[in-house]
Amino acid sequence: MILSVQGSTKYNRQYVEEAAYYYQKLLMPRMKSLQIDIELIPNLETKDGVSGDCIWEDGRGNPREFTIRVCSTVGRSEMLMTLAHEMVHVKQYARGELKDTYEGFKYCKWLGKRFNWNKTHYYDLPWEIEAHGREEGMFVRYAREYDYEKCKWYNV
Repeated sequence: MILSVQGSTKYNRQYVEEAAYYYQKLLMPRMKSLQIDIELIPNLETKDGVSGDCIWEDGRGNPREFTIRVCSTVGRSEMLMTLAHEMVHVKQYARGELKDTYEGFKYCKWLGKRFNWNKTHYYDLPWEIEAHGREEGMFVRYAREYDYEKCKWYNV
C-alpha cells in the first residue's frame, strides 16, 4: 500500500500512518496495490457535518486509489476510530462490495443489491452497519497491539 498523510501534528500523522497500515493488514492483507491519501482536517465536523469520509479517485470497477478525510480536532482515539471506519469503506470499494451507480448520486449497489440513499436511513445502510460494527474493535486491537491502552489519549 502506498500511503500519504497530510495535516495536523507530526504525532497525529505518525499514529494515523501506523494505524492505517494496521487496519489494511486486518481488512485487506493481500491487497498491495492500494494508494491512500489521508487528509487530517481541522473542524471537518463543523465544516462538512462528518467526522470522516472516503472517496475513490480512479474510475475502475474496483478502485485502488482513495482519499480519506478525517477530522483532526477531536481526541486521538476518536480520530483513529474514524480512520478504522473509513478503512472499512476502502475495503468495501476495493473488493467491489460497494459500488456507486452514477444515477444522480442517489443510488449505489451493495453486494449487487441497489439502494436509494434518500429512502434508507444512514444507520440501516448495510455498508455503514459493517463500518460502524468494526471500527471500535479494530481500534482496540490496534491499541492493544502497540500497547497504547495505557496512554493518556486512549479512550474507549
